[in-house]
Amino acid sequence: MADLVVARLRGSAVHRARAVERSGVSHFWPDLKLNSQAATVVLGVFGTTISPYLFFWQASEEIEDMAESRAQPLVRDARTAAKELRRIRWDTWTGMFYSNITAYFIILATAVTLNVAGVADIETAAQAASALQPLAGNFAFILFALGILGVGLIGVPVLAGSAAYAFSEAMGWNWGLERKAKDARGFYAVIAVSVLAALVIQYSPISPMKALFWSAVINGVVAVPLMVVIILLASKKAIMGSFTATRPIAALAWLATLVMGAATVRMFIPG
Repeated sequence: MADLVVARLRGSAVHRARAVERSGVSHFWPDLKLNSQAATVVLGVFGTTISPYLFFWQASEEIEDMAESRAQPLVRDARTAAKELRRIRWDTWTGMFYSNITAYFIILATAVTLNVAGVADIETAAQAASALQPLAGNFAFILFALGILGVGLIGVPVLAGSAAYAFSEAMGWNWGLERKAKDARGFYAVIAVSVLAALVIQYSPISPMKALFWSAVINGVVAVPLMVVIILLASKKAIMGSFTATRPIAALAWLATLVMGAATVRMFIPG
């Protein structure tokens, strides 16, 4: 299958050139049909960035850092508020910018290679790697493999760790990467089971690419009610004190929630 994809890519150079020419307009005004399929893709794109596991991961890491340094919550001790909020803001903005600019170029490379060649259903990593074939030649598969390895080294601890945080908190277990395995057995057991489950999928009939896509869609669906709760809490002075979310931030959060909610509803309507 990968060989067929490569053959199509080699025979579509003219079409790729035309696609690149049209992409200047498509970047800002994409040809998007508001059907259930498009809604599913939009939800999946949002779900890769505004993911429930990130809420648990970042919040839990902040709590661990506070426990390690024996710091007080900012609503109780505001002396370090400016410094801490500046650190969190810088960390969030740079992380989101880096991840989204990377996602943008992945979408662009796929659009002007695989999509132009008529490949719209990617089943394996080899097919995805073929998107780089016109740019990197035979080195494309090595480049893609290195990229997958790098993403895995970053993504696996976050995904498995956030699941362990959420599950352990719900069960009332000891949790935290600062703890030793013998002091948080349930927490580390969830991480181990999560990694092993991901390994099993690689040798099962389940397509890893489709699993990634639908997990992003599920993340987008689950994130909607969580975002509603988080925005309401972040806007309450009784909870946040003087650190309530600003109106622009709250407005952007409500807008993202509205788009994801609308996409969720549209996804389940045929047509």
